[in-house]
Amino acid sequence: MTDTQLATRHPTPSVVRSLDLAAKGGLVVLLTIALLFPQLGHMEGKAAGLRAATYPLLAFTVPVLWYVYWRERASFPWVADLLITITCFTDTLGNRMDLYDSIAWFDDWMHFMNTGFLAAAVILLTLHRRSTRTATLERGLAFGVTAAVGWEIAEYFAFISKSSERRGAYTDTLGDLALGSLGTVVAALAVHGFWQRGWFASAAPQLEQPGTRPTTA
Repeated sequence: MTDTQLATRHPTPSVVRSLDLAAKGGLVVLLTIALLFPQLGHMEGKAAGLRAATYPLLAFTVPVLWYVYWRERASFPWVADLLITITCFTDTLGNRMDLYDSIAWFDDWMHFMNTGFLAAAVILLTLHRRSTRTATLERGLAFGVTAAVGWEIAEYFAFISKSSERRGAYTDTLGDLALGSLGTVVAALAVHGFWQRGWFASAAPQLEQPGTRPTTA
């Protein structure tokens, strides 16, 4: 029996796949518009160039890793890839629709939600579904808090330090870090709860032994 026959393969979730591909396509379109016409994307003074460089890199990290390391032994981890892509897409779309400036709580919601989505993706990609709640929380917080701090540092040097927002940056940063950490905790508990209920059993096929199938749906 060949390695290909022994590879862990799961049926492609068509809805998740469609959402993932649509989000990737929408992200590329929105970033192109924001880069060429910052005023249309409402990204003037908001590091449009940095977003245009880093967001596609982040959104296509899992496909590249899968193609290079996993494709011979595992099907594509669509759920985790969607969670990563959606964070880039929603931030770009939020700017395009001017939601950050028109809705007072939108920025807080995005820090909570997107940090949680990224943490959930990392948990799904790196931990087995039989991991304990403590291990899941540890992995989520290790990534989520680090990501939240890294984002705030990048945000400050990219545009806040050069704008009038810097006067309230300290308070805003503390709030963003707290919301990002809370989002991470919620995401970690949610993923572990889903695992306990048999959900996301096939979300990380690269972690399964070749040829095995999850014991739950």
